[in-house]
Amino acid sequence: MTDEFQDIREITVADAEQGERLDRLLARHFGDISRSRMKALIEDGRVTADGCKIGEARYRVKPGERISLAVPPPVPAEPEPEPIPLNIVYEDDQLIVIDKPAGLVVHPAAGNWTGTLVNALIARCGDSLSGVGGVRRPGIVHRLDKDTTGLLVVAKTDLAHASLSEQFQAHGRDGRLERVYTALVWGKPARLRGTVSTQLGRMDSNRQKIAVLRQGGRSAITHYETAGSTEDGLVSCLRCRLETGRTHQIRVHMAHIGHPLLGDVVYGRGFATRANKLPDPAKSALVGLKRQALHAQRLGFDHPVTGQHLVFESPLPADMANLAHSLKFHSRN
Repeated sequence: MTDEFQDIREITVADAEQGERLDRLLARHFGDISRSRMKALIEDGRVTADGCKIGEARYRVKPGERISLAVPPPVPAEPEPEPIPLNIVYEDDQLIVIDKPAGLVVHPAAGNWTGTLVNALIARCGDSLSGVGGVRRPGIVHRLDKDTTGLLVVAKTDLAHASLSEQFQAHGRDGRLERVYTALVWGKPARLRGTVSTQLGRMDSNRQKIAVLRQGGRSAITHYETAGSTEDGLVSCLRCRLETGRTHQIRVHMAHIGHPLLGDVVYGRGFATRANKLPDPAKSALVGLKRQALHAQRLGFDHPVTGQHLVFESPLPADMANLAHSLKFHSRN
């Protein structure tokens, strides 16, 4: 039994713990999991002792045993329809394109069971939205982070869902799919344009964060081009084209090359003091942004039924446009 990004925890039984019940031992070591939840995980086959699966909570542990616990991600609750206003860029009987605002979560998950794009789409589209009433992100072929704005396409039928999913899995290498983001980053890249290619995966120490890995992980490729920089080189405006679409990909890749996004408190915390060097209008605009400066500006794909190539553009939202204007970028072309 495997789950993507499951939380693997391990302990070695100490001599003083000999004979202790397995559920009590694990509940004591991992206090964030309740005793009843721990028992359920054991009975579900999520615990091994020296590589052997243990299915009984009352199992008595032995000194030196290596106990491994695999905690799966929580299963989202069944989404309910909610009348949430949406900025609809395009819609037909097969798909719908949304210009997502900051603060809107795409799919229900722990901490955000309601008020999501899926809840809004169920209310608007009902049964015509392909499988959105299921457990796992059906109908959703790609996502944007909660505080990333811009264009996102959602399938309304099984046919559209299959076609769009296949296009996203091809990562644009066949020319059908195009995803371009505008990012405001700290510093000025040494080269006008470049490519960042790494392996990305969840951090062991913090499962909410993504990291560049030397081994394992999933291939992630971002192409960037510098559209402009401030005269002092403190901030640049980049156009980032995704060849793959991993979680937090642009945010992690830009931080990896030393140019984290403005406002990114997760991957750019070490650059926060640079805001003091900004002119007052830009400093105020950055305070007002309250999120990472990232916007999905361009989205192109082939229509799943007609085959027509559709391209959509979204202007920068007011908060990010205000910041960009106050920075007074100079073109590097």
